[in-house]
Amino acid sequence: MIRRLPLLACLLVLVGCAGAPEQPTSVRQALLGLSERAAEKVTATPPLPHPAVDEVLLLAMPQVDARLPLADTRLLESLTRALLAIDDGPQVLEWRAAMAEGSHDNQWRLETRLSADGPRLQLSDRELLPYRLSLVLRRTGHDEPVWRTEIEGALDATAL
Repeated sequence: MIRRLPLLACLLVLVGCAGAPEQPTSVRQALLGLSERAAEKVTATPPLPHPAVDEVLLLAMPQVDARLPLADTRLLESLTRALLAIDDGPQVLEWRAAMAEGSHDNQWRLETRLSADGPRLQLSDRELLPYRLSLVLRRTGHDEPVWRTEIEGALDATAL
């Protein structure tokens, strides 16, 4: 019985740790939910065929508002990871200006803009940064968008 008490105490500590909610501690975690929502919206768009495994999404470098303490490369990385995680999703490449010449029917350029959408919100335990993420999908070689949407929310400033 005496040997079981330390084992029981260790199990209770482990259960307590496992049951605690994860806190966003890095940029990757803070952006994960936003990127996953964006990836779901993009891959569910009517212009893209379903499944989109033969389609190629060319991701332009995101434009990130200077009022948000976030690098455009971090947003690009997070969005790329979320798009690649979609089952039967499209192929994902980083768009380069050289790709503007010569387009294929299965290529789409995705443009993103993350902007601050209001003042910082001070809560008792953290600060939130309201944002608006604009997504625009174009056929390569065309200027007119075939689809666009916006996602609004707030990022926890302590995780950035």
